[in-house]
Amino acid sequence: MSTSERVLRAYPNARQAPAAYAGRTQNLDVGFLIGLAIAAAAAIAGMASTGVGIGYFLQPTGALIVLGGTLGVTFLTTPGRSLLNAAQRLRGLFFAQSTDREALIEEILFYAKEVRRRPLLGLEQEIRKIRNGFLREALLLAIDVRNRAELQAALEIEIRLRERQGDADAKVFEVAGGFAPTLGILGTVLGLVDLLRQFSNVQAVGSGIGLAFVSTLYGLGLANLVLLPAAHRIRARVAESFEIHELIVEGVICVFDQVHPYLVRHRLGAFLHHRERAALAAAQVV
Repeated sequence: MSTSERVLRAYPNARQAPAAYAGRTQNLDVGFLIGLAIAAAAAIAGMASTGVGIGYFLQPTGALIVLGGTLGVTFLTTPGRSLLNAAQRLRGLFFAQSTDREALIEEILFYAKEVRRRPLLGLEQEIRKIRNGFLREALLLAIDVRNRAELQAALEIEIRLRERQGDADAKVFEVAGGFAPTLGILGTVLGLVDLLRQFSNVQAVGSGIGLAFVSTLYGLGLANLVLLPAAHRIRARVAESFEIHELIVEGVICVFDQVHPYLVRHRLGAFLHHRERAALAAAQVV
């Protein structure tokens, strides 16, 4: 059996048109929502376990200082455009974006096979129908560039810029998470200063100290339950996207070099998860 026949037998989808392959799916991120719910429930349960009513911890003054101060500091430290990007990134955390890597590799295989029979320029109409935006732009760029080095440099710059943008978005929430506890302490200090005015009333001072430290609780809770986890989640998403983009870059370079589809499949197989690689190995044996 020839190499080409083994490829088509192991990967029958390589005969199909690109439109048949699955693209990125977007649904509610159940894991993120569950984690958020668990964190909120644990905080509320912890406050309830003290035997003090939840209303005791609802202090508008402390919330105003911590939330308003954190928002103000974020505006001071971050340019407007970066704030908008970070807000859009935060909204996207509620949705899970997954890319079928196996289907993406099959789509790249289609072009690796076709480019050996006709020029890449002749595939432009099919390329423009690709649903994955980065793959579509990379293949269109491959049509226009003159040599491999130019193509690889342009694509690597693009993925580095995307990674840097994701890191900048995460940094916005890290900075805010760094300031929130300090602003909570500021609220506590202001509360204690107010208590000194009525220091002669021992009962009022005793209850007031507890209320004053609620601001610190707000600052720590905002930083460690919301802002810093959001920053880590953004970085995890960026790392996953970076792997997908590296897969696409490697695949497009292979298409540009007209590498045999069988070798393309093996090179891109390194980007698959363990179970996907096991399924691939089983398919090749068959």
